[in-house]
Amino acid sequence: MYLASTLVVAALAALGVHGSPVTNVERRATPTLYLAGDSTMAKLSTPTDGWGQYISKYVTLPVVNKAIAGRSARSFTVEGRFTEIEKLVTTGDIVVIEFGHNDGGSPNSATENGRSDCPGFAGETCKSGKTGETVYTFGYYVEGAAKSFIAKGASVIISSQTPNNVWETGTYSSAPSRFVDYATRSAKKVGTGASFVDHFQAAANMYKKLGAAKTNSLFPKDHTHTSPEGADLVAQAFAQAVSVGLNGTTPLEQYLKTGLPVVW
Repeated sequence: MYLASTLVVAALAALGVHGSPVTNVERRATPTLYLAGDSTMAKLSTPTDGWGQYISKYVTLPVVNKAIAGRSARSFTVEGRFTEIEKLVTTGDIVVIEFGHNDGGSPNSATENGRSDCPGFAGETCKSGKTGETVYTFGYYVEGAAKSFIAKGASVIISSQTPNNVWETGTYSSAPSRFVDYATRSAKKVGTGASFVDHFQAAANMYKKLGAAKTNSLFPKDHTHTSPEGADLVAQAFAQAVSVGLNGTTPLEQYLKTGLPVVW
């Protein structure tokens, strides 16, 4: 065995091949960053765009943006979109889950839109007034998805929703919705394999620093969706939150590019 190994190494050296062949074979591919969210993260048409389209500028990982406009944690689940991501992820991948903008309201109405989660965080259930289906809480949907990704060997970052225009009234106001708290609690409840980024706070801090005039210019259509410039800035706010450990460490920190912009 020793003679055979020696001959192989000698042959490789003669060909100009150096290093350990075993190490090269075992080296794993670069992980992928997957994004699951709503229109504030998704690819949109002019004059707006989602921040998921720009995060690749600030990380060294390939990014697959699976965010879809108009979705909530509930509808993303029911439509099988979390399952689609689950089929793709493998060991070492990272998934960011960010919902909240479309999760409010009550599913009890006969005209409910299929997006509202059941209010609460303690295992509550509701009945859809339109279809009669059982509706679960925000935490139920997000935690279930997170656990499915972790079971595949991926890590999950549960991110709080981005804020609406905090200068809309002319005075800075950044009171978070209940879904920011839900996201925090979901990350803690999932535990190992999950972490939390308060994207709401990071972006709100950035908008405060930018001031009213500049922030208002980043919302060309309504108080929720930003321009491409705004979406890029929101991506920068997320990257900075990860970089400084705003809410503790996340697996994405090691894949941030150097020289990140400081936006808050």
